[in-house]
Formats: sequence, C-alpha cells, structure tokens
Amino acid sequence: MLRALTSALRLPRPWRPLRTRSCASHGATGDPEIQVRALTGRDQGITEILMNRPSARNALGNILVSELLEALAQLREDQQVRVLLFRSGVKGVFCAGADLKEREQMSEAEVGIFVQRLRGLMNEIASSAVMGLIETTRGLLPGAGGTQRLPRCLGVALAKELIFTGRRLSGAQAQALGLVNHAVSQNEEGNAAYHRARELAQEILPQAPIAVRLGKVAIDRGMEVDISSGMAIEGICYAQNIPTQDRLEGMAAFREKRPPRFVGK
Repeated sequence: MLRALTSALRLPRPWRPLRTRSCASHGATGDPEIQVRALTGRDQGITEILMNRPSARNALGNILVSELLEALAQLREDQQVRVLLFRSGVKGVFCAGADLKEREQMSEAEVGIFVQRLRGLMNEIASSAVMGLIETTRGLLPGAGGTQRLPRCLGVALAKELIFTGRRLSGAQAQALGLVNHAVSQNEEGNAAYHRARELAQEILPQAPIAVRLGKVAIDRGMEVDISSGMAIEGICYAQNIPTQDRLEGMAAFREKRPPRFVGK
C-alpha cells in the first residue's frame, strides 16, 4: 500500500514546455472566450487565464470548458508557471456557473457527457499538483462536485442548507463561512478582487516551486484520510523534496542571509 501511495504522490516528470503562450477559443460571435497570458517583469512566473464570454456572463458552456481544459493541460507541463490566476474579462462578474441555456438544447446523453467534463474541469482546478494555484473557484457547482466538496468545506448540515435552498451569498458572507479567503471592497475599475489575488500570487511567487507543489499534494491528499495516513503522505512528499536543488539552495540562502534563487529542480 505504501508503494502504491508513493507512486500516486510522485510529481510528473519529465517537464515539457508549453508550445504556445496563448490559447483562444471562438464562439458564435468569433470573439475569443479564453486567453492565456504569461506576466513579465517582477511578475514573471505568474500566468493568467482570462475568461471573456460577456454574452453569457462567463457561463461554462462547451467551448469555454474545452478551452479551459486544454489550457490547463498545457500549463500543467510548463515549468515556467509558478502561479496560475483565473480572472474575468467581463466587468461585474467572475463566472455565472454552468450554461443552462446551452444545456437546455442538449439531449440526455449529451448532458451526462458535458457534466462529466465539467466535473473533470473542477477536479483539475482543485487538485492540480504542479502549480501553486490560486483557486478562485472550488468547483462547488451541484452536479460537478459540489455535493462532495461543499460538505468538506463547511460541514454536512450547512452544505445541505446551501445546496437545497440555492441561496446566493455575498463576498462577505462567503468569507465568513470560509468559502473564500479574502473579501475586498470594490474599486472604480471593478477589479479589486483581481488586484488582491495578484498580490497573493506575488507572495507565492518567490517560494520554492517544488515545495509549493508538494505542499498542495500533501494537504489535498491528507484531507481525504486519517491523521496517521496524512502524516505518511507528508513524509512521502517531503522525501521527494530532499534530493532537489531547490532544497539545497534554500538552505544555502538561509545560511548566507540572501534571497534564494530557485530553479524548480
């Protein structure tokens, strides 16, 4: 069992670079729905996925889901990506959830396939192990993982109340419940949340990338098991960090009282 667990927790290798730094899909209007942008300068290592489907308030339709999955698959294997930010190009909205108007036109078989793909997208966002991912969504759409993730976040009773009532929450209410880490006052440009997320990304950026990725694996996998098994998972993850150049660089930087220069190896 320990051998199988070790294999399951191993980071994917070798890395392969992203062949393109941008990805766009086109809906009926011909306008791009997804754009991927690698930031530069002091933000180098941060990559943004911009969702831009104003006609549907960024609702998750077939095209948007397909392009998000494609972009995540490419970015997962790009060693230059340290932190990934999701942001909206539609003022006043992040994502309206599933595209129910589009779903209404689907057959029963098509609905089942689409929901399965949507659930896969939420899993990819929530559990991606190779990026320090700022999760602007936790995949809480009912039918796409919400009935499983929400109880783990809030407890069974409150999760049932929110799912059964379909209640809408303000940012402050979501923060009070622990659904989001930060709630900020809106600015005139309507992008205050993005700026707060970018500040958080800048805090993650200088940290050792392998340690960040393995830390996320240890937390996500450890939350699924008892504490003793969780400690074993932590040990397995740390064992993968021991032979890395980053660990030695971190120790040297501490000893020499200088900023570390991590390379992700």
